[in-house]
Parts: sequence; C-alpha cells; structure tokens
Amino acid sequence: MSTNQPLAILFLCTGNSCRSQMAEGWTRALHGDRYQVYSAGIEAHGLNAKAVQVMHEAGVDITGQKSQRLDALADVELDVVVTVCGHADENCPVLRLNCRKLHVPFDDPPALARKSANEAAGLEHYRRVRDEIQEFARQLPEVLSAEPTR
Repeated sequence: MSTNQPLAILFLCTGNSCRSQMAEGWTRALHGDRYQVYSAGIEAHGLNAKAVQVMHEAGVDITGQKSQRLDALADVELDVVVTVCGHADENCPVLRLNCRKLHVPFDDPPALARKSANEAAGLEHYRRVRDEIQEFARQLPEVLSAEPTR
C-alpha cells in the first residue's frame, strides 16, 4: 500500500445486513477522510431495515450501502479486516500476507430482537449494539495503531 492512500478496512459479518453495515456507516461518518471503508459478509442477506432505522436515529444514513458477499471485493487490496461476529471470524477466508485481521464481536441484534416481548423492546437491542459499534469506530485509530498484526 502506498503511504499516500488511506487504509482499506473491511468489516466482515455473516450476512452483511446489520453489524458490519453499522460498523461501515459509523467508520465512514467518523473517519471517512482517513479510511476506505467496506463491509461484506460470508453471505449477503440484504440491508436490515431496523439497522437502517436506528442508524438514522443517530444521524447516520446507511441506505446507500449494499449487502454483498466478500467475493464482490476480490479486487480490493484490503489492509485490515475486522470480523464483527464469531461465525465470520471462524469462516474468514485466507487473507493476503500483510492484511491485518482483528476480531471484535458484537451481539446479534436480529437474534436478540426475536426473543423480545415486542418490537419496541427489540429495537433496544439494535440501539445498544449500534452504540457499542459507534464507540469502537470512535476508537478505531487508536486500536489500529496499538493492535499487533495477526
């Protein structure tokens, strides 16, 4: 990677519908001038409407993002891959030698919401995870400067 180019960061999740989408949105909103930000999944489940809703509540529009499989980014030279769920971490494909991999798991809002008493209670899971991802994205520059290569 040229030192003149921003780091290319991928947030990887199982279905690229919720957590990885929120991470992409927050990282773009907070550090868009610093990083090239992508998200993808082992599969592509489509953009989660409740993730879009809670991100909008926080002032971040992710409607322009798309759910895609990792192979859609085959031509992108990634510098960092952040897996945001255990399934993606366990099934992350082999990365090029100098690509850093970080595992930062977040709870699965859709799974938690399905167990909730009602939709309002379910949305609270989305909001909590959204806020946790925002905090991680806020600290990303420090995390990347401190985290050793795996």
